[in-house]
Amino acid sequence: MKRRVEGPPDKKRRTRSIIARLKREFPEAKCALDHANPLELLVATILSAQCTDARVNMVTPVLFAKYRRAADYAAADPAVFEREIQSTGFFRNKTKSILGMARALEERHGGQVPQSSQQEC
Repeated sequence: MKRRVEGPPDKKRRTRSIIARLKREFPEAKCALDHANPLELLVATILSAQCTDARVNMVTPVLFAKYRRAADYAAADPAVFEREIQSTGFFRNKTKSILGMARALEERHGGQVPQSSQQEC
C-alpha cells in the first residue's frame, strides 16, 4: 500500500484541527512559564531544560526587566549572564544557547522571533 505524502497545506489543516481539539478538551490550559512576548517565552523555554517552571519563573522577572530585546541578550556579558541564571542549573550551556539564539535572531530575523515556521531559519 502506497503512503500518501502530506504537503504543507495538509499539515496546516491537520495542525489547526489538532489545536482546535486540544482547546475543546483543555479550555483552561495555560503556559506555566510566565512571559509577555515571544522572546520572553523563548528564553524561558531554554531556561526550563532540566529545571522546574517555578524556578524559571523566579529567575525571569529580573532577566526580562534587564534584557528587553534580542540585541540586549546578544550584547550580554556571558560571565554576568551565567551568574544571573545560575540557579536554573546547566547555566553555562544555557548561557551559550540563549546568547547564541539572540545573535541568530539579530542576524537572521531583525531581532524578532519568527511568527511562522515558513520563514527561513
